[in-house]
Amino acid sequence: MSKRIFISADHGMAIIYFLQSDVISTLLDAGIEIIVLTDDETKDKIASRFTRQGITFEGLRLKQANEYAKKVQPRIQWLLGYLRRVGGSRRINTEAMDSHIWEVWAENGWKFRLGIWIPSALMILFLRNFSWARKFLVRIQNRFTPNIYADLFEKYKPDLVIASTPGWRMDRYLLRESAKRGIRNMTVIVGWDNSSSYNISGADVQYATCWSQLQKDELVYGSDWNPENVNIGGIPSYDGYFRKQWLMPRDEYFKLHKLDPKRKLISYASSFVHFAPNFPNIEALAKLVSSDSLAEPSQLLIRLHPSHFQDKPKIFADERVQVFELEKQYPHVHVVQPVALGGSLGYYGGEDMDEKSSMMAYSDVLVTVYSTMLVETAVHDTPMIAATIDVPGGWNKKNKFSLSLKEIGNWPTHKRFREAKAGRVATNLTELKEALNLYLKDKTLDSSERKKFIQDEITFTDASSGKRTAEYILKILNM
Repeated sequence: MSKRIFISADHGMAIIYFLQSDVISTLLDAGIEIIVLTDDETKDKIASRFTRQGITFEGLRLKQANEYAKKVQPRIQWLLGYLRRVGGSRRINTEAMDSHIWEVWAENGWKFRLGIWIPSALMILFLRNFSWARKFLVRIQNRFTPNIYADLFEKYKPDLVIASTPGWRMDRYLLRESAKRGIRNMTVIVGWDNSSSYNISGADVQYATCWSQLQKDELVYGSDWNPENVNIGGIPSYDGYFRKQWLMPRDEYFKLHKLDPKRKLISYASSFVHFAPNFPNIEALAKLVSSDSLAEPSQLLIRLHPSHFQDKPKIFADERVQVFELEKQYPHVHVVQPVALGGSLGYYGGEDMDEKSSMMAYSDVLVTVYSTMLVETAVHDTPMIAATIDVPGGWNKKNKFSLSLKEIGNWPTHKRFREAKAGRVATNLTELKEALNLYLKDKTLDSSERKKFIQDEITFTDASSGKRTAEYILKILNM
């Protein structure tokens, strides 16, 4: 009998990681039967695109999982999730976790602060300093193990369960259930900052595969993973970039967005909108390209963030409206929005990899805050700038935490970008103009640093990460 795997794809980044790479195709070629659990509303749409024999799609039952989280001792479950998020060992850079601690403080009232935040701060001290405390936290979460997937486990009897996090999201219930049944499980790290921004596992997870030695160290030293059980497989999602499989012809891409082929292209990828407005960065760029005050005649293409399409909080949608108004106001300014897959996957469905790849490849300079797109852009060897122009008071919204963009430069991934000198950092309009002009005059500037940066961050640059990751999964199956 062939072996079976459950794969939890609860996020658009996981869809790309598993389905738009060589991971699943390599497993299918090896005779493995795969059951992909994904968003209930969009699973049929996803299934219609991936019709190979041996792969089956089931709903991830996120509605039931959310109901359980909200109805069964919700305060305790929330507290456990909060402690997981911020309780990683102080042996690694904790800047990203620290910011979340203060975010929770700022967005809750005094009763919450006295009753929950201050006592939990004492718990965090134990978690940050003692591995036994972190391991105990993982164990006590097992009391919250509903049988949401009991019928699927009985029907398919999987040999391995794989999730795109070690239980940091709703996949925790699936992973806990697999552990309770004695079924081996595994996590893949799909995001650049995942192993530093989130830490303690939400379930007893045995194996992990990550991008690099940097991420492995964060898992081992930050959340006590056994180094023998952590594989460095690279990032399968980027194999398509190296193969140029998503790249549109340049003239076709420029026509799509009504871009002027005679002007240099500066792109802006919105990022960190949860912490601070992007509009100061965007407006500064719009004024620079429209006033022709740069070294070369240029144009601006603005990519909105998926959060700009959330209904709540309204401030994100309001910024989206501001950006579209800016497009009308200034010449040579264009806006592109990510493509929505629907359901809980929203605008993270991986539907527009051709758009992303072409934007990064054909830009003369890409500007963002400290987005993961810095790594993706470096793959395309395109000059890049981290712009951190702040607006006083941030979002200036009651009970909405704001963080100065200048203060996030020491977050683990951001610090590595700066230390690698793979791009420039601009904290004001003057610095932004200077950095843009440097790159507009010489696109090869910092090229060697960009190449070293991606080698350090993703390890494999030969489009082999999907196959390498699948081979590791096969190794675990055959142990």
